[in-house]
Amino acid sequence: MCGVPVGGVAGWGKERGENMDKSIEKRLDELVEEIGSIPAPQREKLIMLARQTDRCHKKLGKSINNLKESLDYLRLSVKYLIFDLEATRRENAALRKLLEDGKKG
Repeated sequence: MCGVPVGGVAGWGKERGENMDKSIEKRLDELVEEIGSIPAPQREKLIMLARQTDRCHKKLGKSINNLKESLDYLRLSVKYLIFDLEATRRENAALRKLLEDGKKG
């Protein structure tokens, strides 16, 4: 039950993401400390929500890392495809030239 925000993630650098992770963890720790002063029935619910938020944040971080890895793999695959396309075009041009030379001679 973790909602993923739309947008705003694309411009994150690795350093900014790590700083944001530390900031969120720090805020959650502070929240749990403050929750300690609330009466028991309400406190348990808030602690449960804080833990759920922490799990969702970690899950989101893993999803972002998986997405980055997938994008890196996609970029590499596209580079290989472009290389292969260029090689095929060169081979095609060389074979056409051979055919034309064969027709002339």
